[in-house]
Amino acid sequence: MHPETRPDLTEDQSALLSGLSAALAPFDDAYWRDADEAAAFPDAFVQAMAEGGWLGIALPTEVGGAGLGVTEAALMMLEVARSGGMSAASAIHMNIFGPRALVKHGTEDQRARWLPELLSGDARLCFAVTEPDSGLDTTSLKTRARRTNRGYTVHGRKLWTSTAQTADRIMLIARTEDRDPARPADGLTLFYTPLDRERIEVREIKKMGRAAVDTNALFIDGLEVPDEDVVGEPGQGFRVLLESLNPERVLLAAEAVGIGLSALDRAARYAREREVFGRPIGANQAVQHPLAIAWAKLESARLSTLHAGRLSDAGAPCGVEANAAKYLAAEAAMEATRTAVATHGGMGYAREYHVERLMREAVIPWLAPVSQQLALCYVAERALGLPKSY
Repeated sequence: MHPETRPDLTEDQSALLSGLSAALAPFDDAYWRDADEAAAFPDAFVQAMAEGGWLGIALPTEVGGAGLGVTEAALMMLEVARSGGMSAASAIHMNIFGPRALVKHGTEDQRARWLPELLSGDARLCFAVTEPDSGLDTTSLKTRARRTNRGYTVHGRKLWTSTAQTADRIMLIARTEDRDPARPADGLTLFYTPLDRERIEVREIKKMGRAAVDTNALFIDGLEVPDEDVVGEPGQGFRVLLESLNPERVLLAAEAVGIGLSALDRAARYAREREVFGRPIGANQAVQHPLAIAWAKLESARLSTLHAGRLSDAGAPCGVEANAAKYLAAEAAMEATRTAVATHGGMGYAREYHVERLMREAVIPWLAPVSQQLALCYVAERALGLPKSY
């Protein structure tokens, strides 16, 4: 079923996906395979998305965006991932969800300075939160921003910061006050500032998949950040950050579903065409059933993802639903890509058929931005009332 003809979408959403399909068409399998093999950032793709206005899909019209919601952004990112995998999704992911904090907590002057260049693609943003010693325990961050006469000086390290090789702006959270065990979330401040490469060493991390979009360790030594680059209130950066986490989980879930559907599309086509013992292998239930199970799980995850997005757009609590969607989508994508490789047999291991690339890239939403285990912990605590386990 073509995405724009699904009966659960509105007429406007169907039209949106139809336009997106045309925008994605020039970037075919060969483009994404070459980008992955050459570890080359997909500049042409990002520029096309910017010129088409897609980077501002979920930003208000008054700042130059399309004024649509998390639901439409999720529908978009599902199709982006279905078209080009995580190489496509990760190239623009940060521009989709990252500016939300700037819109809600930035001053009028900050929004005027920052948002137009992000929407046009003239500026690229990276997001520096995770650190080597804190992992998912964000309140234990050690990167320190010390007060100066003009703002702050930042020292510390960040890990798993994607797109920092090409970014010229950085959204950075750092501790500006000593950690109080009774209120560990206090004392963290969020900054959005130029990425000064004389003060930030960007060291790429080689990884198993998505080579086209870099991931990095950052070493920050004396980065000067002026007061006008503080996002929201000093010391309240963790709370500003939290408001973006559920939408990001929704987007990652959508991207995982997109990867899974791409792999499933390819496997079903191969099963229809590949003949062994005088008939298509897709006529065998041992091939049919795993593919059908993968479709059912991906469809369930898709519906869960859109439900979480709609709750977010309505201003309703959606933490349980967003974490559940991320969990279900990541599990479904892992199963679908593995099944797709198995359906292709030995050729599934060949780069020619792309499913091995999708299987490698499906690991990303399975691991990030929160582990499957912590997503389950959140659901256990908030949906089932179980005691906190960590």
